[in-house]
Amino acid sequence: MVAVGIDVSKGKSMVAAICANEVVAIPQEFAHTTVGLAEMVQLIKSFNRDVKITMEATGHYHEPVAHVLCNAGFFVSVVNPLLIYAYGNNSVRRVKTDRKDALKIAAYCYENKNNLVRYTPQENTRRLLKMLSRQYFLCLKTVHTLENNLVTILDKTFPGVCKLFSSLKKKNGRQKWVDFALDFYHAEVVVSLDRKQFAEKYNEWCMQKQYRFAQEKADEIYALANAVFPVMNMDDETKFLVMIAAKQVIAVAETLAGIKAELVRKVLPLPEYSTVSAMYGVGDLTCAHLIAEIGDINRFHSGKALVAFAGIDPLPVQSGTYDKKSRATSKRGSGILRKVLFQVMLTHLRRRPAQEDVYAFLDKKRTEGKPYFVYMTAAANKFLRRYYAKVRDAPLISL
Repeated sequence: MVAVGIDVSKGKSMVAAICANEVVAIPQEFAHTTVGLAEMVQLIKSFNRDVKITMEATGHYHEPVAHVLCNAGFFVSVVNPLLIYAYGNNSVRRVKTDRKDALKIAAYCYENKNNLVRYTPQENTRRLLKMLSRQYFLCLKTVHTLENNLVTILDKTFPGVCKLFSSLKKKNGRQKWVDFALDFYHAEVVVSLDRKQFAEKYNEWCMQKQYRFAQEKADEIYALANAVFPVMNMDDETKFLVMIAAKQVIAVAETLAGIKAELVRKVLPLPEYSTVSAMYGVGDLTCAHLIAEIGDINRFHSGKALVAFAGIDPLPVQSGTYDKKSRATSKRGSGILRKVLFQVMLTHLRRRPAQEDVYAFLDKKRTEGKPYFVYMTAAANKFLRRYYAKVRDAPLISL
């Protein structure tokens, strides 16, 4: 058997092949183009022997290479970079080149040829769903940053006005306090009117923007405007600054709402959607994130493997007679998946569904006096194992 190691990088790959202790093909570089990948396939076919190919998981750089080689009929395995990093480090010299890495991956492939797992390309729907999920969290982070920026500016023009509004976001992502800042950017805009005039103008504004009007809220805003001391003057420059910050929040928030709608639409046709969405604490958006990050459940041989993928598996620490009882989790898996799981556990913690096994387990650990993150992580661990069992046993678990 010929073991082929491919060191993948952006735009190109280094390919090497060994058989036993013999180098069959010295490291060669191939570009990630139609011609370059075709030449790589021809090189591997020229060996005229049973071939197994191994490469590291490198975000999305390895996908075109793995896809082409799978379509060519080769056995391809994509492994965790940590496995390659820890393999064969028996040299005092620290050498890091693409050529050395390709030979190292090939040696790993040959030594572990019986334990390699065949790579299966993701369906297009699942690939799009995962990309949308990542875009959602990136956009969400941007929205929070821009909102904090707008609050900082308003603290200098209309301090405390943001705290007066508690309305939920609209489906299009718009928020009442942000829209209010566009038209009432400075406390003096409110103070320039008497109480009755402001109430009438605020009522017209609510009707125009389709928000609920309340006289008590108008009185509260007017009272705050008379009480605060803005440090920035009411002029065109200040108005421009507030409007730019508010429009940035609105633009990104509307984009976020669009991504959310598309996420929910994309996850609906997937066969495990009904099973996952029926689990307690999982809404449409949470369901989309869970399925996007976990992918096809057939990738995992057990619930324990899924827990390890999420990075919430406690690492054993034992030496001699010492056996540590309180252990940290690995945190080597998907950070986004851990974040979504934490949100699901928060739902359990707030609503306290006594009939749910996950909450019963969480409450048991909490009653035992376990720290907050310990019982939350333990409950997330149990939730993931239930997820695996339910989705695995459900009919039609793949597209």
